[in-house]
Amino acid sequence: MVTQELILTIHVFIVSMESEEINIFSLPLASGKTFLENRREKEVDIVELISVSVENPEGLNFILGQSHFIKTVEDLHEALISTSPFIKFGLAFCESSGPCLVRWSGNDPELIELARRNAQRIASGHCFIIFLKDAFPINVLNSVKMVPEVCRIFCATANPVTVILAENDQGRGILGVIDGFKTKGVEGEEEIKERKELLRKFGYKL
Repeated sequence: MVTQELILTIHVFIVSMESEEINIFSLPLASGKTFLENRREKEVDIVELISVSVENPEGLNFILGQSHFIKTVEDLHEALISTSPFIKFGLAFCESSGPCLVRWSGNDPELIELARRNAQRIASGHCFIIFLKDAFPINVLNSVKMVPEVCRIFCATANPVTVILAENDQGRGILGVIDGFKTKGVEGEEEIKERKELLRKFGYKL
């Protein structure tokens, strides 16, 4: 029944966007009650969609992911510092129970502060964000994914990123991200040549 209610609510919302004459809150759901009646009886929870842009003024590489335990902070620190003696990073983790604090670590004060600010902006339970200097995600991503507490990675990029969040009375969750810009076309022979030359220039291919 919850699934039917949710699907119908979304459908009615889409229809209401196409016609100003339809009021989503007065239409009956699968239960036969209106949205507002269900809301008053606490049978339906209102979920708000929110978009938060990642603050990244220098266009640094960063990794956004989700974990599940406070031990994440120290384990990610160890995983990152083990990849290279030259890496600089700052990481922050959103605790989702107890005091619900932003937990943090790193070896660069500016990156640590940037990670903490973004974690507070996103404020989604158990998410983490890592900002990097003198290293790229390709150098550390497998080490990050192998940390036992890590559940998933949403993105690893230097692009402008918008985080899409759902929020209800309980808290926030990340639905996904908009990483960079909309696709403009399909590469041709010239672009294929440029792509291959770029990879060899960076030393990733022989």
